[in-house]
Amino acid sequence: MSKILVIEDEAAIRRVLVKILSEENDTYQVEEAEDGLLGIEKIKNEDFDLILCDIKMPKMDGVEVLEAVKKIKPEIPIVMISGHGDLDTAVNTMRLGAFDYISKPPDLNRLLNTVRIALDRKELVVENKILKKKVSKKYEMIGESEAISQIKDIIDKVAPTDARVLITGPNGTGKELVAHWLHEKSDRAKANLIEVNCAAIPSELIESELFGHVKGAFTSANKDRAGKFEAANGGTIFLDEIGDMSLPAQAKVLRALQESRIQRVGSDKDIKVNVRVLAATNKDLKKEIAEGRFREDLYHRLAVILVKVPALNDRRDDIPLLVKHFSEKIASEQGSVKKMFSDKAIKLLQEYDWTGNIRELRNVIERLIILGGKEVSETDVKLFASK
Repeated sequence: MSKILVIEDEAAIRRVLVKILSEENDTYQVEEAEDGLLGIEKIKNEDFDLILCDIKMPKMDGVEVLEAVKKIKPEIPIVMISGHGDLDTAVNTMRLGAFDYISKPPDLNRLLNTVRIALDRKELVVENKILKKKVSKKYEMIGESEAISQIKDIIDKVAPTDARVLITGPNGTGKELVAHWLHEKSDRAKANLIEVNCAAIPSELIESELFGHVKGAFTSANKDRAGKFEAANGGTIFLDEIGDMSLPAQAKVLRALQESRIQRVGSDKDIKVNVRVLAATNKDLKKEIAEGRFREDLYHRLAVILVKVPALNDRRDDIPLLVKHFSEKIASEQGSVKKMFSDKAIKLLQEYDWTGNIRELRNVIERLIILGGKEVSETDVKLFASK
């Protein structure tokens, strides 16, 4: 059942709107408010699928109601009700986010058609929000420990923004999963996520890799080539192991962040880019700054939001879930039957010192599945999980 709120100070008009909507469709539950302040109170305390709101009202006019609703519940479509002299204002409210407007006295067909379309749109918006919160299984972050729950909460809050995020944590903890979650839950999800492993690219090539080059910029530059920032335009770039980036490259990344512009190696032409930057490192960047290997100004540009991914030894409660996840994934990849792990086997795995973190655990699970019995036992763990 769709719940509609009519905010209108003229009692006669309010009654007509409520009567039309209630009689036309028995799935509409219609409530009313005689002014903007009462309307806002109802909106704060109840869930509505659509709001019909008059423009000229005492205490709080329709424009103020519209602006308030867009802050507290932006997904609710609002149809403005305009008198003859309010048409210009009604049109302007659409620029502020109103779905549509209807004139007084309301035309029956126009009213019902507008309401139906607005409710359909609301349903689509809600479905899209639900879909955005679902992340590809490929990049699912497994765990229910307090540390992982906090990270998931941060991701849900930060992903819809363009805030830069610095992800820290030891090798093998899943920093790249955090980056993928942030991208897939963002408004940039339909665009590219470009990953750059800064540690894997020689320092003399990192600038060309990031910003591209023009023909003749260096010996092997046989043609113009776009860099990773251009490839990520409109989307997200993930600078993994940024602590290994050379100081000259850091300076150029800083400029790209400050000005949203880059220059290809060998060119003095600016190229405007619209890129969200995520970065990750296993290094203590504050220590790197103190020792002159990392720019402090770049650190502050990147670390708008800090996400610290814990070591597996600090989230041992998640190991049973991780074992189940990897068992299912490995069975699917190998086309085999999923193997069960005994309680004692899992308990023993929880007691291990996981210096290689999630990556190491995954390798051990695969080894146990291949070498262990029909059910992986405590004995199997003792035999095959040793380092």
